Amino acid sequence: MSFVPCPDPVDDAAARRDGIETVIVPRARDIGGMEVGRVLPSAHGQMIGPFIFFDRMGPVRFSPGQAEDVRPHPHIGLATVTYLFDGAMIHRDSLGSERTIEPGAVNLMTAGRGIVHSERHGGEVKAHGGALFGIQSWVALPKDKEEMPPGFFHADATALPTVSDGPVSARVVLGSAFGATSPVPVASPCIYAEVTLAAGGHFPVDPVHEDRALFTVSGEVEVDGTSFPAGEMLVIRRGASVSVRAAAPARLMLLGGAPLEGPRYIWWNFVSSDLERLNAAKEDWRQGRFTLIPSDHDEFIPAPEDGAGRPRPQMPRD
Repeated sequence: MSFVPCPDPVDDAAARRDGIETVIVPRARDIGGMEVGRVLPSAHGQMIGPFIFFDRMGPVRFSPGQAEDVRPHPHIGLATVTYLFDGAMIHRDSLGSERTIEPGAVNLMTAGRGIVHSERHGGEVKAHGGALFGIQSWVALPKDKEEMPPGFFHADATALPTVSDGPVSARVVLGSAFGATSPVPVASPCIYAEVTLAAGGHFPVDPVHEDRALFTVSGEVEVDGTSFPAGEMLVIRRGASVSVRAAAPARLMLLGGAPLEGPRYIWWNFVSSDLERLNAAKEDWRQGRFTLIPSDHDEFIPAPEDGAGRPRPQMPRD
């Protein structure tokens, strides 16, 4: 997905809560009839482990003729992680990959030294309308892997391990959690899981990873007795153990991992630890030096003008 800088409000009162360091409230944007809530980057500019970008897509129901595609665009220095709760999207990239992602499955596209991809709706959705609801996140790569060869990995919902314990169910998307490990390859230690809670369901979040956060997709959760509504990201204080409970059915994403070494800069769709590398990627796209998508190269998203924004440093949490 193409990134446009969008600062997010932050609930600073959260610092007074023992286990929660910060509450990040996304800023809503409407893109082609679809509401996007940008959670990361936040106004405080912090990453959650390697997670440097986090967008809530929808929920939206397109009318006939309303659904708009994300045209071909480039990435470097990151991996995109697309996970849906409703609807479907067609991924195509410059490696020749073409895959439809559906709810419960995951697409991991590693940009490395450079890749181009598009995300499109099927003809049925364009003609008759349909739903879309999901999360797209970016995971920044370690310095020694920023220039790795690009790659694409898809795992169906049936390939991702699901762990159930009474009113709590978890699907492990990346990394290891709840005693299960995802088959999806990762460049650095991290965790990403969908957790669903029936009324009264609860589970602990222990400091297995240095950075951890919870994003409530739907419902309302209590963390150590304090209630939080859907649509907020709760950044857990380092070293703290918290207890999560749902008074009514809820769905949330658990994410985190090891902090990366030093800051990462974001400009448009590019992430790098080196500002000169961002400038080189910008020029490569403008000069047509990226490899294009074999089956989808008749249109593209142009790079923003130079005055449209400076590279923004995103710092690992202190």
